[in-house]
Amino acid sequence: MTDNVKCLLVDIDNVLISEVKEVPSEIGDPDCKLIKPYRFYQDGRMEPWVKASNQTEYMIRSSDILTIVDPTPAVVEEYLKLTE
Repeated sequence: MTDNVKCLLVDIDNVLISEVKEVPSEIGDPDCKLIKPYRFYQDGRMEPWVKASNQTEYMIRSSDILTIVDPTPAVVEEYLKLTE
């Protein structure tokens, strides 16, 4: 599972840590499933991405993601603690 945990920049100061799965879709439809996404803050804090929802899976379009990178092992470890 940790291979699928990624950092996603989705907006200028909006970094998410999430398990990411690519899903088949029609052009223009959401094609990425974010599982248990957490927003990552510059001070290292992480909070659920959508606090107003109990949902743990969100669909987005890959075209809405500015970049995807591998998180550091420390960030993955903290994320896994939060999402167990």
